[in-house]
Amino acid sequence: MTDILMPALSPTMEEGVLAKWHVKAGDVVKAGDVIAEIETDKATMEVEAVDEGTITDILVAEGTEGVKVNTPIARLADEGGAAAPAPKAAEKAAEPAKTEAPKAEAPKAAEAPKAAPAAAPAAKSGERVFASPLARRLAKDAGLDLSSLKGTGPHGRIVRADVEAAGKGGAKAATASASAPAAEARKVQSLAQMGIPDGSYDLIPLDGMKKAVARRMVESVQNVPHFPLFIDCEIDALMAVRAKVNALLEPKGIKVSVNDFVIKASALALKLVPEANASYSPEGIAMHHNADVAMAVAIDGGLITPIIRKAELKSLSQIAVEAKDLAKRARDRKLKPEEFQGGTFSVSNLGMFGIKQFTSIINEPQGCIMSVGAGEQRAVVKNGQVVPATVMTVTLTCDHRVVDGATGARFLQAFKPLIEDPVTMLA
Repeated sequence: MTDILMPALSPTMEEGVLAKWHVKAGDVVKAGDVIAEIETDKATMEVEAVDEGTITDILVAEGTEGVKVNTPIARLADEGGAAAPAPKAAEKAAEPAKTEAPKAEAPKAAEAPKAAPAAAPAAKSGERVFASPLARRLAKDAGLDLSSLKGTGPHGRIVRADVEAAGKGGAKAATASASAPAAEARKVQSLAQMGIPDGSYDLIPLDGMKKAVARRMVESVQNVPHFPLFIDCEIDALMAVRAKVNALLEPKGIKVSVNDFVIKASALALKLVPEANASYSPEGIAMHHNADVAMAVAIDGGLITPIIRKAELKSLSQIAVEAKDLAKRARDRKLKPEEFQGGTFSVSNLGMFGIKQFTSIINEPQGCIMSVGAGEQRAVVKNGQVVPATVMTVTLTCDHRVVDGATGARFLQAFKPLIEDPVTMLA
């Protein structure tokens, strides 16, 4: 028998909602089959089977909230193992025990997570490697060969901790994740203690996304020495070029937004000033090879930042199509973790709400985030004459450990002419 555990679908995930089962007791599954859907604080993800066998028990019902990572959620009989019980028996096994047989099995299920399984030997050449979907993704990102790792999960399955231990900084990443609950445990005053009487308000419980956003923003403000830089950009030429570009793209059903121009200009400016395309770490400053620009998307209950990878290499039309798709799937909570985790730079645009100027909180571990305000008609002085112009204010918030004032200023100097003369981005 193998316990199927609640997976960690992202490095920071601690719990999730078991939204839906795609299997039931008695079903036969093979590795790679989708067996369930898990809702995290950012997205809804599919869970794949990592072993072959028969589902004997569903231990956590659909719709259960707050399921902790590594909690057993179902039980699998391996190939050649014990036959699966009838569906009714499997359902009863998950209920409170009333007979001696279920009572005998209950302690085993509770003790399974506590046991410290010995590491299985590394797979031999040609053998199938058993690893969780998250472990496979992490190993791929780190360039690690799964067949060379020893698994400490059930039946020698390679899990996230094994990949982190094999890669550089794995132990530190695990320590950082473990310290997150401690920060949340700090006591705060209740509303009543702050003079707001009970019964004078409706209390909306915090969901997973709200908790995650709150924790990350507090950590960013507390840990990152940040400062803002402001600059005004005239965008009359941009608006004219955008109209022409959209007229050409209309037959293809593509429409380029001002934000798409901002993403492209940011990416090109990051390549011109590579010191701004960097992240701080205790081991040193990471100088990124590509401009992976994250764009802030407001979704029901929070905020998420899907990423345009290698934006400096993509055309405006490619960015427009990709940004639209990412934003839609973000609102539907259908993004994959790799589509919103990481990134080297962020863009947050509130111009469509009429906000003229604002300062954003840095999205760690990125070194900068750009806040984009609304374009509006302002009086500007040109050649001694006061003339009207459409002006957009942008604010660059910098992590001073990575991007100092001079570097941030050079980035804005590179960004401004790209936005004001967007034809240069079309070459």
